[in-house]
Amino acid sequence: MKKLETYQNFYFVGIGGIGMSALARYFHASGKKVWGYDKTNTKLTQNLMNEGIDIVFEDLIDERITSLHKKDTLVIYTPAIKTLGILDYFNQNQFEVLKRAKVLGLITENTDCIAVAGTHGKTTTSTLVAHLCKEADLPFSCFLGGISENFKSNFLYNGSTYSVVEADEYDRSFLNLSPDWAVVTSTDADHLDIYGDKSHIEEGFRQFAALVPEDKKLFVRKGIEIGRGHQTYAVNEPADYYSDNLRMDHDKIYFDFHTPTETVKDFVWEIPGIHNVENATVALAILHNLGADFDTLKKAIANFKGIKRRYTKHFYQNGKIYIDDYAHHPTETNAVISSIRTFYPDKKLLVVFQPHLFSRTRDFADGFAESLSQADELILLDIYPARELQENFEGVTSSWLLEKVHLENKEVSALSAAFEKIKEKDFDILLTVGAGNIDTLYDPICEWLNSVQSTM
Repeated sequence: MKKLETYQNFYFVGIGGIGMSALARYFHASGKKVWGYDKTNTKLTQNLMNEGIDIVFEDLIDERITSLHKKDTLVIYTPAIKTLGILDYFNQNQFEVLKRAKVLGLITENTDCIAVAGTHGKTTTSTLVAHLCKEADLPFSCFLGGISENFKSNFLYNGSTYSVVEADEYDRSFLNLSPDWAVVTSTDADHLDIYGDKSHIEEGFRQFAALVPEDKKLFVRKGIEIGRGHQTYAVNEPADYYSDNLRMDHDKIYFDFHTPTETVKDFVWEIPGIHNVENATVALAILHNLGADFDTLKKAIANFKGIKRRYTKHFYQNGKIYIDDYAHHPTETNAVISSIRTFYPDKKLLVVFQPHLFSRTRDFADGFAESLSQADELILLDIYPARELQENFEGVTSSWLLEKVHLENKEVSALSAAFEKIKEKDFDILLTVGAGNIDTLYDPICEWLNSVQSTM
């Protein structure tokens, strides 16, 4: 195919996805004409349109599409979309049509790519690496799987020497990348609709690790077998890079960071959970190897605000706390709920959880049930299907999952009814959690809690 820079028009099929939107912003920032389709108008698509990107929400072949010429138009699509008239039109008329992962891979070929992979932790880690790169004023661009609270986007351009990318294991997309530096945070079973079993997903991560040149750096969470030379990182146990001496003071965590040759004391970190200290540890290891000084890194770690929908927390004058999180795997839901229980052991916790995918709910039902049983009360929303059809998963429902949860106060609810149910509940802490469209509850909940406290 031609070089990316020779195309003038970039059409995104599924532009509202978090990874797709980052690419769209990249080409838009490069002065290209960017267009796109998505089935749903969301906050993210609205932001893209406000930035000057044209988006349609109907599967129609209009003059904006028929006026495009295949010689100067690249079509980029997400594998989450299986059938679509617009995509069929481009294929039938012999446009260059590429998966998102392939295009991201082509971009990484021309940079020193820092790729962060893992079934959990990759969004926080990659966003933190990008934040540290920005604070250290390194010339980089980033393509993230979440919206950074520091720079309010999933994309940032600060130069082109380095690229920071979230390496997605779904559909084996990360095998399209050209990583010079890489991280593997975890290799837990997930996406079994793609991989089949845990052994195959572990093999996928070994293939990803093998892409890193031997003279570059691969960082792997201690205990993960990756099949090639690498440096390890950990928390509260010795490794090539590790953090220990964790102390909590109010909502802040203090820790010491160890390299193979030195110890730097008293980093301050506001993102809760030991798993997030692990993410900070490997991010510091990368920036240390890129030559950033520890004074800069200390300040940058302290002012990292996190990622939208990753333990986003609000406090209210009436004492209530609202937390919103993207967790959609039992390891993640357990980490979030356990962190809440650690910080607030005596507060009454109401959890509103939306399972994501019938296949993931089926494959990890017992793990979800165990983590959700830590709540005081549970509202379990209907399963968000995303790319799946319910008729292919007979018997896999939220009611079926609810039976496995060991709680007295529990119920199933449609998303449309959830907000009214929440307003009727007695709680100290409200946690909304899931990766589907549960985020549509966020603004109404915040507005309601603000109005409640203003009338007290």
